[in-house]
Amino acid sequence: MIQKIKLLSNLINNMGLRYVLFRIYYAISTKLGWQKKAFPINPEFKKFISLEEWKNNLPAFFFYGKDIHNLTKDKDEKLKDIFENIKKGRFTFFSKHEYDLGKEYDWITNPVTNYKYDISKHWSEIQDISTEAGDIKFVWEKARFSFLYDIIRYDYHFEDDQSQLVFNEIESFIDKNPINQGPNYKCSQETSLRILNWIFVLYYYKDSECLTDSLFNKIINSIYWQLHHVYKNINFSRIAVRNNHAITETLTLYLSNKLFPFISDTKKWSTKGKKWFEQEVEYQIYEDGTFLQFSMNYHRVVVQLLTWALQLSKLNKEKFKPIVYNRATQSLNFLDTCLDPISGKLPNYGSNDGALFFKFTSDDFRNYKSQLNDLRSVLEKKTYTKNESAFWYGLNKVDVVDYIPPNTINSFKKGGYYIIQDQDVKTFIRCGKYKDRPFQSDNLHLDIWINGKNILRDSGSYKYNTKKEFINYFNGCEGHNTVSVSGENQMLKGSRFIWYNWVKEAQAKLTKERDFFKFQGKIRAFKSIANNIYHNRSFTKVIGENKWEVVDVIENAKNKTIYQYWHINPDFEDTITIDAFDVDNRKLEPLIEEKWFSGYYGVKERSIRFTFATNKNSFRTTIKIDK
Repeated sequence: MIQKIKLLSNLINNMGLRYVLFRIYYAISTKLGWQKKAFPINPEFKKFISLEEWKNNLPAFFFYGKDIHNLTKDKDEKLKDIFENIKKGRFTFFSKHEYDLGKEYDWITNPVTNYKYDISKHWSEIQDISTEAGDIKFVWEKARFSFLYDIIRYDYHFEDDQSQLVFNEIESFIDKNPINQGPNYKCSQETSLRILNWIFVLYYYKDSECLTDSLFNKIINSIYWQLHHVYKNINFSRIAVRNNHAITETLTLYLSNKLFPFISDTKKWSTKGKKWFEQEVEYQIYEDGTFLQFSMNYHRVVVQLLTWALQLSKLNKEKFKPIVYNRATQSLNFLDTCLDPISGKLPNYGSNDGALFFKFTSDDFRNYKSQLNDLRSVLEKKTYTKNESAFWYGLNKVDVVDYIPPNTINSFKKGGYYIIQDQDVKTFIRCGKYKDRPFQSDNLHLDIWINGKNILRDSGSYKYNTKKEFINYFNGCEGHNTVSVSGENQMLKGSRFIWYNWVKEAQAKLTKERDFFKFQGKIRAFKSIANNIYHNRSFTKVIGENKWEVVDVIENAKNKTIYQYWHINPDFEDTITIDAFDVDNRKLEPLIEEKWFSGYYGVKERSIRFTFATNKNSFRTTIKIDK
């Protein structure tokens, strides 16, 4: 009981009393059935405008119909193969998994576990964490309708009209997912994305014979009630979640009046949505451009949302507060600095749920170049490379400029990121304290990239709802290139996305000397073991050489075994040498194991892990990599 009280106190201290009280209120209101009143099932059918009236008074958008200005037709066979699979009912989930859902998919069956959710239940009665059901994201993935971009791009490039297929999919969802029932109304972010993706379809296929007046009104009615759902549930994402979900939902509310001005409620929703969106951007993106979710992929999610927001506001002759443009610019600077310019990849750092909301190219999921260039085009009217995606945003009048490499040393102190760019070698390390919820126990993780290849790497996140063994590995110290005390994490893992004992003390410094770079970092952690344990990590890198001298020192952890982990890309295990010594200069023999790497959500690949252990308090480690 005492331990539970301590954890509750720690949770309140970390998350704030407002969060805790709201979660209690939300749980009670759900239990008492209040959600069913706020989010009615079988609501009245709303008719707002005829198809003809809408087409004659189209609100501003990226494009109008199939005339995508200046976009060259490119019959890409890869895109054709993707389309042919979709036509047969085979869908690629999280940019990697292929599942045969069939042509008559019910939208509520998990293709991994074959668990079928009860569509008759109100969404508030649906459990999103269940061993029997499996990961609910495998049901949500198709229902967010991002796959439509593959169909639309195929339609455009191959000049093969697919409006019937697209509208059949949308109508199937509407018919099989009654308003506010089943798993696909559980998450308001998924609902928001569905709205944005459907409006993209309506503009592209506005002149299709398949878009009848009755179908148009059916879609708009569904959109209305989905917007109603997002608005009524907005406090959950803004208080209980407060991450990219809140940015997605507030942006959708802001855009509701720009895209659906004929719906009277959207005037209020849009005004509040804009205010909330500005608040979320200012809060969630720190002044140095780093992001409160400490995740490269989730930061890309925000980059895409900012691109929609800034471009559509511009087309509607509106502006946000200056802070939104500032945070967008700073985000771009941070991600550009972290980006490997050869592969287009970022470190596989932080939670990665496979999200790529708006897929406007055939690039690999891990390639971030087009999304960063799209935002650059909106902000600066310039791009490093001309991408197809820019044309879908209506961004065809931008200058292609030479790539500007990052500085040799880069410190983002607010988020706690430090990056060295030594010609074609990138060294990335994080040392940061938390004022917002952490997602992984990965402080002082070290990433090394050489000539576009990630040699020492982050293991990823795999799945959010999986075996405890995998959650501990991918979320904890042992899945990162850092140090653990007694096999424990730097913070104490709670249920779901909760961590206790946040790292609240961290300091770091990155400098360039005459012949080498030097990093020094220190965190206070491992409070579940003792209250005053510190991990000090420093390293030097000789300029122009692929050699790193790393020193790890643990303070105040007597009689504890200290573990040091290094995760090696197996494609380069013959090119890397790692030697570790203890405080007495005795060479340590590593435990070499086959472990896991997850570059895509739900996928485990082979990885190599070196683990060094000592009962002393420090390691001195030399890392050498042959090109």
